Amino acid sequence: MTLTEERTTEATTSEIGRARRRKEDRRLITGRTRWTDNIVLPGMLHLAMVRSPFAHATITAIDTAAARDAEGVVAVLTGADVADEQGALPTAWPITPDQKAQPHPAIAVDRVAFAGEIVAVVIARSPAAARDAAELLDVDYEELPAVVDLKDAAADAALAHPDLGTNVSAVWTFDSAAAGTGGDVEDAIAGAEVLIEREFRQQRLIPAYMEPRATVVDPTGEQYTIWTSTQVPHILRVMLALTLGVPESKVRVIAPDVGGGFGGKLQVTPEEIITFLAARRTGKPCKWTETRSESLVSGHHGRDQWQKLTLAAKRDGTVTGLKVELTADMGAYLGLVTPGIPILGAFMYNAIYKFPAYHFTCTNVFTNKTWTDAYRGAGRPEATFAIERLMDDLAAELGVDPLELREKNWITHEEFPFTTVAGLEYDSGNYEAATNRAKELFDYDALRREQAERRAAGDTVQLGIGVSTFTEMCGLAPSRVLGALSYGAGGWEHAAVRMLPTGKVEVVTGTSPHGQGHVTAWSQIVADRLGVPFEDVEVLHGDTQISHKGLDTYGSRSLVVGGQAVVKAADKVIEKALPLAAHVLEAAEDDLEFTQGKFQVKGTDTAIGLTDLALRVFAAHDLPDGMEPSLDADATFDPVNFSYPHGTHLCAMEVDTETGQVTMRSYVCVDDVGTIVNPLLVEGQVHGGLVQGIAQALWEEAVYDEQGTLVSGSFVDYTLPTAADTISFVTENTVTPSLTNDLGAKGVGEAGTIASTPAVVNAVLDAVRHLGVEDITMPLTPQRVWRAVREAAGARADGAAPPDGGAPPDGAAPPDGAAPPDAAAHFAPGEPNQDPLPGDGDQSSRDDEGGAR
Repeated sequence: MTLTEERTTEATTSEIGRARRRKEDRRLITGRTRWTDNIVLPGMLHLAMVRSPFAHATITAIDTAAARDAEGVVAVLTGADVADEQGALPTAWPITPDQKAQPHPAIAVDRVAFAGEIVAVVIARSPAAARDAAELLDVDYEELPAVVDLKDAAADAALAHPDLGTNVSAVWTFDSAAAGTGGDVEDAIAGAEVLIEREFRQQRLIPAYMEPRATVVDPTGEQYTIWTSTQVPHILRVMLALTLGVPESKVRVIAPDVGGGFGGKLQVTPEEIITFLAARRTGKPCKWTETRSESLVSGHHGRDQWQKLTLAAKRDGTVTGLKVELTADMGAYLGLVTPGIPILGAFMYNAIYKFPAYHFTCTNVFTNKTWTDAYRGAGRPEATFAIERLMDDLAAELGVDPLELREKNWITHEEFPFTTVAGLEYDSGNYEAATNRAKELFDYDALRREQAERRAAGDTVQLGIGVSTFTEMCGLAPSRVLGALSYGAGGWEHAAVRMLPTGKVEVVTGTSPHGQGHVTAWSQIVADRLGVPFEDVEVLHGDTQISHKGLDTYGSRSLVVGGQAVVKAADKVIEKALPLAAHVLEAAEDDLEFTQGKFQVKGTDTAIGLTDLALRVFAAHDLPDGMEPSLDADATFDPVNFSYPHGTHLCAMEVDTETGQVTMRSYVCVDDVGTIVNPLLVEGQVHGGLVQGIAQALWEEAVYDEQGTLVSGSFVDYTLPTAADTISFVTENTVTPSLTNDLGAKGVGEAGTIASTPAVVNAVLDAVRHLGVEDITMPLTPQRVWRAVREAAGARADGAAPPDGGAPPDGAAPPDGAAPPDAAAHFAPGEPNQDPLPGDGDQSSRDDEGGAR
């Protein structure tokens, strides 16, 4: 699947930058590990959730008698049974003082607001007994009007929550003139020589993590012990205590090995609350594990926005203003950080460009669909998609190369640090270096020549070149900034380093990995800092009783915030050891230097190792007066700024204009993520991110029908790509260290996802733009591509000239009324025919099937 530069396998004196294989992999790959669903406790009971088939309905009656009498059933709980104790699921980000929100009970009491909402739970002695009994519940519903389409919801065509009186949850605005970071955008638009106005659809996506969610709650000890497949054990502990009124000291949350999250496990879920209530009611350990169908319908979704954009520019290509009007689908309820996800993108629409004026408005809207929340990139992919599409459209309007246009407007490396029109200070970067290297690896000029040749020849298979030059803000985040945005928590991270008497080292981290390789990277950092062998470092995480303090893993924050906390803790260990070393060596502290794990008297061979000092501290026989017998140290790091990785992604796509089939020919990305701790980990994060972003461009979409039923509720219908559906990527890195942490690192976890979607879409559009196609709504299935080419041909037949005076190739579109030849067979490898053929009718959530505009 991958093609990368060769890496040296020679030993290095530094662990930082060394391509070590992950410590974790042996046990993960061989199964010598513990997932939540593997946990079995004595007397454990099992849960099955009963979910509403309706998107919006009143619950008129629930007959539980048959289920209660079923073999193996211990109890059945409805919303009425737990109404006084279940509370409401928390929202930690009220983006405006007047934000509207409907309380979200773990079990619905009298009304459901999306298909898949829980209405009852069966507790039984086996999973099979619970599932069988769940089918015996008889629930009577009185169906209510459901609002599914986002634009209908914004117009209050029907109300997702009648008690609120509107579907609008909040309106959030940033204006550069009002903030003092730029000029007035309306003046820029009024004085523009060129205006690009577009409306883009960000389809709804499903995180589709490898391991389904699971929760086990054991109430039999002094504490409630909760194992759960989560990204946020520390946050979950606090929220469970606040929601259920349990002392936080009585709650222990353990995130064992977690099989992926992508933001989908950054949540306090109804099922975690319900499992806790079931365990408390029965006094026995209780387990719930979701089915894949439950995961797709009730685990939170991502994206789902309409973007209305206006870009103002001069005729020479200089951008002068950007206006963004966003409508974002919250779904039926507000999750943990649901309202703030679009706001994260608000600061990134200006991207790497020097816009003099900027205005952003976001309207958050309720619908009767599964609620949305964080999904890999969380607001930043949507912003990057929009601005990179606009820059390509502006280049086409002006007839210039899209890379030349970007270079004309981007921040040059000499201008860093640079304060953007959105008010952020980018600390470092070099867009020129990344772009030049990407062009070289991609052979950009040769592909442009081939493209021109194919157009001149009227080839039915056209070549398109897509560009995405991006930056993102990650390393969430300075606590003061989060406070200014009304976020309910800080952005700090905690770590501890423990020196064991045998010379080994334990690192305790507040980050909670789910596939990123923290154990390996943290071991490398500490091995370098303390001069101990990589193999002698043990990393502990994911258990609030071991790691008592932390803010967990999301937003590409682990290394730049959590890793920096580890650095600070390791440095404190050295500071604590210095007086003891001076005492043992009978030297002044100022005469000692610490290098390669030893304190050495400057200019001599007299030295003592840190691990030797750890044993002396353990014995405590001869310590300096006043020194406590411990070298262990804790540190909490609050970042002073976001980190700003960037990169240039180039994609070549071939488009068959007769069938709509799209085929990826090559993909090159050169990312700058600052100092690289482990190239293999970076490479893995980039590859995974690329596939998720490409999947949004080409395959994935959560589709609802008019009644609010998720019709893509299985992997038969929700097109999740595999390695077989992609090609070998060419990846490389440039390095401009971050100035805001000692490591010089920037985030990498979301970069591939953020950059790849516009690169792919721009490539497909570049292949057919000369035929009159200006937009195709994602995902770019062969059906949609074929339809767009056909509609553009129809427009030309009616007298409209294609852009740039280009002539359509012979056979570019079938005659009116014809279906694409062998339509079902002309899909990219691994892609099912999920789209209807012309005339079959489309699902209502596909607000715009794309085509010529």
